[in-house]
Amino acid sequence: MAQNPMFNENAFKQAKAQHERGFSAPQDEYTHQPMHLVRGEDTAATAMTLQGTINKTFFLLLLCVVGGMMSWTNPQAWLSYTGLIAIAALGIAFWTTFKPSVSPFTAPIYALLEGLLLGAISAMYNAQWDGIVFNAVAITILVFFFMLALYRFQIIRVTSGLAKGIFAATLAVCVLYIGSWILSLFGVSAAYLTSSSPLSIGISVVVCIVAAMNFLLDFEFINKMTGKYEAPKYMEWYAGFSLLVTLVWLYLEILRLLGKTRSR
Repeated sequence: MAQNPMFNENAFKQAKAQHERGFSAPQDEYTHQPMHLVRGEDTAATAMTLQGTINKTFFLLLLCVVGGMMSWTNPQAWLSYTGLIAIAALGIAFWTTFKPSVSPFTAPIYALLEGLLLGAISAMYNAQWDGIVFNAVAITILVFFFMLALYRFQIIRVTSGLAKGIFAATLAVCVLYIGSWILSLFGVSAAYLTSSSPLSIGISVVVCIVAAMNFLLDFEFINKMTGKYEAPKYMEWYAGFSLLVTLVWLYLEILRLLGKTRSR
């Protein structure tokens, strides 16, 4: 789940390339608004907008919730397919990563698949610790709006150095998880990730913080794509997809962290 920085960097480059090829009109230096219409057409119909991004994001969240409800009500029927669903979702995520123009088609599919996966996993956790899912959802929402406030009021500014730091931390999490998985194939215990020891809980806390920091990259991405550049309309789906990736990752990490604390 920790691939958002790469997604954003790739999308920035593609949008910038389109901008330099003349996709968008020159913009006012102070307002960052287009000085004339794009190719003589209505800008709102051809370029990415903040409102359009919000609408697409909510639609993807709705699909994720629908998928979650489907598997939540009958988790046993879906548990045996979680591996296939995870592989399919990961494949679609990488496809969307390297070809953002397909996001209007792939993002909804990804959202539905992730919903099915989350519903089954959440049902398992809730069966063991009643109420844990509600707590995880509530904390995820609170963290999202907290990070949005930090960005909106410029309490934290997304500088180049901060972006690189978040990327490095996210990459480190990926290496940790993949390395632990490979070691487990050879019988090496990964208790430092799965147990309820202080070390394991500490690692989960750090991973949750890294996941939350990725929201700053998502917000910065959306801000630049709807301000500095007139990105193509399909980037609204891509931005919503990117936010959903971070939300899903953070929710799973919080759910895992709460499970560890309740196991003590």
